[in-house]
Amino acid sequence: MNRTTVVGMLIGALSLAVAAQAGDCPRFRGPAGDGVFPETGLLKRWPEGGPKLAWSADGLGPGYSSAVVVDGTVYVTGMDAQNQGVLFAFGEDGSRKWKVAYGPEFVKEGPAPTGTRGTPTVDGGRVFVMTGFTRLVVLDANNGRALKTVDLLERFGAEKARFGFAECVLVDGRKVICTPGGPDASLVALDRETGETIWQTKGLGQPSGYCSARLVDHDGRKLVLTMLANGVVAVDAGSGEVVWQREYPHRAGVQPNPPLYADGMIYVASGMGTGGAMLPLAQTDAAAKWTDRTLDCQMQGTVLLDGCIYGTAQSGNRGLVCLDWKTGEVKWNAPATKMGVVVAADGMLYVYTQEGTMILVQPSPEGYKPAGQFTISAGTNEHWAHPTIANGRLYVRHGDVLLVYDVRSGS
Repeated sequence: MNRTTVVGMLIGALSLAVAAQAGDCPRFRGPAGDGVFPETGLLKRWPEGGPKLAWSADGLGPGYSSAVVVDGTVYVTGMDAQNQGVLFAFGEDGSRKWKVAYGPEFVKEGPAPTGTRGTPTVDGGRVFVMTGFTRLVVLDANNGRALKTVDLLERFGAEKARFGFAECVLVDGRKVICTPGGPDASLVALDRETGETIWQTKGLGQPSGYCSARLVDHDGRKLVLTMLANGVVAVDAGSGEVVWQREYPHRAGVQPNPPLYADGMIYVASGMGTGGAMLPLAQTDAAAKWTDRTLDCQMQGTVLLDGCIYGTAQSGNRGLVCLDWKTGEVKWNAPATKMGVVVAADGMLYVYTQEGTMILVQPSPEGYKPAGQFTISAGTNEHWAHPTIANGRLYVRHGDVLLVYDVRSGS
């Protein structure tokens, strides 16, 4: 075997290794909806000024939804001048593939800002978008052609959401699971092809809490787990049976943080001083294992890494908080970070603050260990969209602009 052949084989093996480490992200807050992206081979420390900007795209219009990445295409929603929602599709090199309008989107009413809310879900050649007016729009992932629209308010008698309906729908096989919040229809499952109702949660009439549901496996049973306006529920994914529910009210009914789950326990967190609680899924009436008021996360999400919960607090300028999963003990808090979205990848935390700073943090129960930061200077309006990490790239949506950074080790 000559030297050229050996080198070629080594390069091929390295390429396969890199490909195996990378991963797509088809929905909000990672494939599992828990804020953890299954990436490896990422930078553990950022250079001064932050990682390299790979590309950016402007002209998206108002919006707070995240980008998702599937099969070499980046999808993100925005709005045009006629207040129509627009789905954009970009190549992973930043080239625009297409854009299509999919119907009216949410315009400012009272304290709610104008813009798209729900992050698209991509599955099986389809893109599923929930509008701020609770219409489920299904589009062809290859060209954006509209395939079906279902008005959930009309079908299930739900009320219009005060702050604009916000949800990344959950796709489970042929079922599209969402939370319109109507009478006997807090959660529903629709057929992905026909739009017909497969099941709805009879006897459960809570309004939506603006939360994106996630699937968990509990004792061999697949459950849909989400927050509604008045608490947390677990529903059988196959039948829609309400298996478990606990009251955990928020004074404004705003509960967008997907619950965390591990070892039969559920952690929920809400803002405005509500705080968090650790709840046993096996028992419907058991007291919380522990409660905490320090981490009153409003809409920025929490993550579980190595036995610790991380998130940012809304009250008291506590910034990034670290809690022990088993006991609820506050290990530390870092006021310098202030409030912001928290996600994780390759064993590191990414904190996107509402002041526009992106911070890389090494998670540890011993204390706050920042590993670099930079400022998101481009874009418009609030820094609210949750970042996405896929295929070695960090996708940051800031209003009218999508910014894409190369965060691979060695970049």
